[in-house]
Amino acid sequence: MRRVKAGFSRFLDRPATVDISRYEELLTSIEWREKKVGELSDDELTSAATELRREADEPGFDDKALIELCALGREAAKRALDERPYDVQLLGTMELLEGHVVQMATGEGKTLAGALAAAGYALQGHAVHVMSVNDYLAQRDAEWMGPIYAMLGVSVGWVSQTSTQEERRAAYAADVTYGSVSEIGFDVLRDRLCTSVDDMVGRPPDVVIVDEADSVLIDEAKVPLVLAGSSDEGQSDPEVAKVVRALKPGQHYEKDEDGRNAWLTTRGAKVVEKALGGVDLYSGEHSDRLAAVNAALHAHALLERDVDYIVRDGKVHLINSSRGRIALRQRWPDGLQAAVEAKERLRPTESGEVLDSISVQGLISRYVTVCGMTGTAVAVSEQLREFYELRVAVIPPNTPCVREDEPDRMYDTVENKEAAIVREIAEVHKDGRPILIGTRDVAESERLAKMLADAEVECVVLNAKNDAQEAAIVAEAGAYQAVTVSTQMAGRGTDIRLGGRASGDAEAHDKVADLGGLLVIGTGRYPSSRLDDQLRGRSGRQGDPGGSIMFASLNDDQVIQYAPDATAGAEPDEEDDLGRLLDPTSKRFIDHAQKVSEGVQLEIHRNTWRYTRLIEHQRKVLLEYRDELLTTDLAATTLASQAEERWKELTEDIEDEKVLDDAARQIMLYHLDQRWTEHLAFLADVRETIHLRALAKETPIDEFHRTAIPEFRKIQDEITDRAVETLKTVGFGPDGVDLVSDGLRRPSATWTYMIHDNPFDTDAEQALQRVRAMIKKVRGGSRR
Repeated sequence: MRRVKAGFSRFLDRPATVDISRYEELLTSIEWREKKVGELSDDELTSAATELRREADEPGFDDKALIELCALGREAAKRALDERPYDVQLLGTMELLEGHVVQMATGEGKTLAGALAAAGYALQGHAVHVMSVNDYLAQRDAEWMGPIYAMLGVSVGWVSQTSTQEERRAAYAADVTYGSVSEIGFDVLRDRLCTSVDDMVGRPPDVVIVDEADSVLIDEAKVPLVLAGSSDEGQSDPEVAKVVRALKPGQHYEKDEDGRNAWLTTRGAKVVEKALGGVDLYSGEHSDRLAAVNAALHAHALLERDVDYIVRDGKVHLINSSRGRIALRQRWPDGLQAAVEAKERLRPTESGEVLDSISVQGLISRYVTVCGMTGTAVAVSEQLREFYELRVAVIPPNTPCVREDEPDRMYDTVENKEAAIVREIAEVHKDGRPILIGTRDVAESERLAKMLADAEVECVVLNAKNDAQEAAIVAEAGAYQAVTVSTQMAGRGTDIRLGGRASGDAEAHDKVADLGGLLVIGTGRYPSSRLDDQLRGRSGRQGDPGGSIMFASLNDDQVIQYAPDATAGAEPDEEDDLGRLLDPTSKRFIDHAQKVSEGVQLEIHRNTWRYTRLIEHQRKVLLEYRDELLTTDLAATTLASQAEERWKELTEDIEDEKVLDDAARQIMLYHLDQRWTEHLAFLADVRETIHLRALAKETPIDEFHRTAIPEFRKIQDEITDRAVETLKTVGFGPDGVDLVSDGLRRPSATWTYMIHDNPFDTDAEQALQRVRAMIKKVRGGSRR
């Protein structure tokens, strides 16, 4: 394709999208230059790319340099991967270099476009991070694109949860570093705890290219990255867990509509108090028992095995809800983690305290330049603009999509819906057409797999229990007769080719194409229509035939939660034995529930950012002070002036002035880190009760600021005061200052907490009420 029709993105009429026509005009020049570049040897090609290198403070590429980069990158891809980038991929590369979020359909080559952009930034003298949604994609893409980078004279590395300290340091020293958003974020947090510059692994943030940008920047943004330090063995209460396990819903406890909170009824409280030996749970004397009961009730009533977590190798493993994968080294806050372990009759793990946390917005805001790529950016273009000041560039497909998306099939009950799904799969499977079924959680995937087995349909299941085999399973999902059941297909990242990747021949491809290509089946609406579109997008890649069907029922959890009156007046089709609904009212209810869900998630995201923005600012201020302590003699100067007599004594006793300077640094850093930990705990306590201010007609966010700001202003003086007191009593050993003997012990290990940054009991319900009020207002205006 020589030219893509100019102004493709303008038809969207979206204020947050951009016109791509400027770069379309360069495509002809790139193709002309490509012919000349093709005459170069490999070494000459690398030398030509090296000539593009410049310092980061020099101006970016002009059109001539951009043409050269794209021509060299295209030729490098041809030689290294035997893949010639399409014009649309080069458009994606150029828009990324412009600092935009690029929307490219599934199978259109985002990975290659992103690699060429990363190389371009690196040749401009920038340090580049390519963020993905998981470790597998980070390693895969770094290794896959490695030969291209090498040919362009650019170094590349990657980090994962298994990377050692030295491997991390080497990866971050490369021109381009691949890593998941969580792993890069946790390295930032871990570096913040270093007491020596030599122990740090990262470099100052510069450029970030975010793969699956909507998933990372929007979906992941609701879950902060929280680093915790271990101290003692966790304390669970098996007796409480046993008592709570026997409680019955509706009699002994109740849950709210969103399934976020559970509480004892009067009858339930009496049962628990009697079972625990006649205690009074609501007396101050037994407040610890009440906390244990509440945690156990939350674990029992609100957290479901194989949905929220799985048990493997005698341990509880959390499931990342937006990815459908195990969240390694993540856990709930201690009381809840211990309660879940007691619920599953497991040995409690270590407890600890939150050392630091950072939101996705806070992490991304550290970078000077931000850009990204995804298949579904337009749907969240306004959010990308609001939270990150990013605009979307829509790149047309190289070959038009011919996938057939059928209307939703709606049913009265979940049971009837699942029976209809199995019947549809069995019917399609007879012809050998490959089928990909997207489910919403582990339990649903395993239930559906059992139903398929009963119907004598063999399938492969991909969920959090076997996500290590993800690539192999997804790669073969397009093979003849393949039936694949997967949780959270969005963001899996592996391309599905018709005929399967193992065969790789045209005959296998054409055989499946003649059957209609890959059929995608959704077992229910996701919380966002964007995720539905990502699932559909697994079929019909690069002009291949394909199809999709979304199933839904009026008893789906999402409909019950956000459209509780949906079943009123619904009449199943008399000619269908499985309760199929054909009336437009039922579809409106299902659509409405999804829109409310989207609105609630946006409100929660927006609320998260309102609160964390202040914390991020405070963190930045304190980190600047910490960096000064770490890299200068500020600590020694401060303690010498504040504890003059003690400092004089130490200088007389300690010959090496540098052990002494380091001692001052270690003392000051310890108290800074400890004081920040305390400040985070204080803010968490404030946020847990701040919603009560609304009852007094006060604005919670304003009250939060009024409380948090004065508290923060005390920190620096308190760090100095504590450091002075420590200096008076601390001992010195052969290795320098001995903080441990003075009771100042740093955590022996760290892990990450899996929490939703939504700390108010009523926050989700408040968001739901706001969304419903807005919808009601819009409807009222339209009727008038």
